[in-house]
Amino acid sequence: MSISHAPPGSSEPDISRISTSKTGSDARSDDPAPLDLVPLVPTSSRRTHVPRWLRRTTGPLVLLALWQLLSSTGVLTSDVLASPGRIAHVGWDLVDSGSLSSAMATSLQRVAIGLLLGTVIGTGLALVSGLFRIGEDLVDAPVQMLRTVPFVGLIPLFIIWFGIGEAPKVAIITLGVTFPLYLNVYAGIRGVDSQLIEAGESLGLSRWGLVRHVVLPGALPNAMTGLRYSLGIAWLALVFAEQINADAGIGFLMVQARDFLQTDVIVVCLIVYAFLGLLADFVVRTLERLLLQWRPTFTGR
Repeated sequence: MSISHAPPGSSEPDISRISTSKTGSDARSDDPAPLDLVPLVPTSSRRTHVPRWLRRTTGPLVLLALWQLLSSTGVLTSDVLASPGRIAHVGWDLVDSGSLSSAMATSLQRVAIGLLLGTVIGTGLALVSGLFRIGEDLVDAPVQMLRTVPFVGLIPLFIIWFGIGEAPKVAIITLGVTFPLYLNVYAGIRGVDSQLIEAGESLGLSRWGLVRHVVLPGALPNAMTGLRYSLGIAWLALVFAEQINADAGIGFLMVQARDFLQTDVIVVCLIVYAFLGLLADFVVRTLERLLLQWRPTFTGR
C-alpha cells in the first residue's frame, strides 16, 4: 500500500490517493477475501437445529418428571395428589372398563350440540348487527347487557326453565359459546378496511357482492379467533353443566370421585378435559390455516 505525499502547504496526506491494491509479492493467496465477497449466512441457519416437536414436548416432560419426583420423595402425598404412575394405572382401568369412553362420548355430544347452537346464534346476531345499522341499534345493546351476566349464575334459572335433563346443560354451553363468537365476528365485520369497500363499489359489486367477496373474507380471521376462544369457553361451561344432576359424562365421574375422595380419578378426568380441548383447538387451527392461506402472517423466529 502506498500513500502519496500531501501537496505543499498541507499537513495531512492525500486520502483520495491511497492505493490498497497488491501486486507481485504483496498479493498472497492466504489473504482474506474482500468484505463484499464474503457470503452472508443468515443468523437462523447458524443456530443449532432442534426439531420443533421436541421443543414443544420439553416443557410437559419436565413438569411430569418434577411431579413424579415430588411424589416419590413424599412431598406430594397420595391423598393430596396421586403420582403420575398411579394416575396412568387408574386411567387404563377406566378405559378397560369402558366407563371413560362412554363418559367422553356423552360429554362430546353435549359440547357439539352447544357449540353448533352457539355458533349459529352468535354468528347470526353478529351478521345482523355488523352489516346493518338498524340491526346494531336493535341487537348490540341487549347482547352487551346479557354478555356481562355470568352464564354460571344462570344455572338455577335454567334448571327452573328446562328441568334437570340435558336441556340446561346444552343451554349453558350454548350461552358460553355465543358471546365470544358474536364479539369477534362483529369486530371483524366492522374492522374491514373502508378502502376495500370503495374499491369493490368502483368495480361494480352489488351489496351482496361486497358482503360475499369483501366483508366476510375480511372478517374471517376474527371469526376463527372467536371460534377458538368459544371452544375454550365450551369446555369450561361443560364442567359446570355436568354438575347439574348428571348421570353420565366426564363431570359425573368427577362428582363420584369427589364423593369418595379419589384424587386420581379426578386428575384423569381433568387430563381428559385438557386433551379434548387441545384436540379441538388443533382442529380449528388446521381449519384456520386452510381457510386463511391468502393472509401472510408472522410465524416467529
